[in-house]
Amino acid sequence: MALLIDTDPGCDDALAILLALESDLDVVGLTTVAGNAPVEDTTENALSILDFLDSDLPVARGADRPFVKRQETAEFIHGEGGLHGDLPDSARKPVNTAAAEFIVERAREDGDLTIAAIGPLTNVALALAIEPDLPSYLDEVVVMGGAVRAPGNRTPAAEANLHADPDAASRVLQSARATFVGLGVTTRATIDPSTLDLRGARGETVEEWLTYYPEELKQRYGLEHSPIHDAAVIAHLTADVLDVDRRALEVDTSEGPCRGALVADEYGVTGESKNGEVASSIDVERFREVLASGIESAL
Repeated sequence: MALLIDTDPGCDDALAILLALESDLDVVGLTTVAGNAPVEDTTENALSILDFLDSDLPVARGADRPFVKRQETAEFIHGEGGLHGDLPDSARKPVNTAAAEFIVERAREDGDLTIAAIGPLTNVALALAIEPDLPSYLDEVVVMGGAVRAPGNRTPAAEANLHADPDAASRVLQSARATFVGLGVTTRATIDPSTLDLRGARGETVEEWLTYYPEELKQRYGLEHSPIHDAAVIAHLTADVLDVDRRALEVDTSEGPCRGALVADEYGVTGESKNGEVASSIDVERFREVLASGIESAL
């Protein structure tokens, strides 16, 4: 499977990237987007994470703001610059191609590309605008986003990635074959760091990524450990840890308290066609096995 990761690193993004590179997936590159931090920082973080993992994969810098709404970032969760852990700045630079164009180029070249979109969906929506036939070059798009069957974490109804750019998310949902992996399953994608051998400087860095959630947020959401949201997408691609249901889906782009919410027609009351898939459950123990194995391999 040829895989492109569209990302806004981010501690859980860093672990998702680690897991992808330690798997049998054919990762062809990373594209970055503003989200957990401004795009300047997420791009530098992506390069530094790849250096940490001894990878020279190309990184394409992407959108620095949402289509319409005001940009919001999450350094209060992920740390200064958007990433806990003292990684040195990379000597490498992103490629000269913008992220949306990079997505289109890789999709045309590979013919059956999978996109793991684990940040706001601005880059993917822009790629669809550049190449309306993009879905024909894609195998699938798997999105970490939405809060079906769960409360939101940015508003009572909306999850952070979709809330960051609801208009882009709506475009992707309408145009691409997308699977949404939302908070209903990803808040259960946790692992106890004490079960892992995290000795040494590299282990300390990974431990900071695994423990990135502030205590206040863990108490608010009733969590013992930090949820590794984005790694659930990669674990699904490598080990099929999720159950998914096909549903009629819609992203709320209205100006109101539900802006950015992913709405699923659970009982078919609208009569709309089932236009996407949403994760309904996760095999938590299998997820932990896959993530632990990836971390052990990386260290």
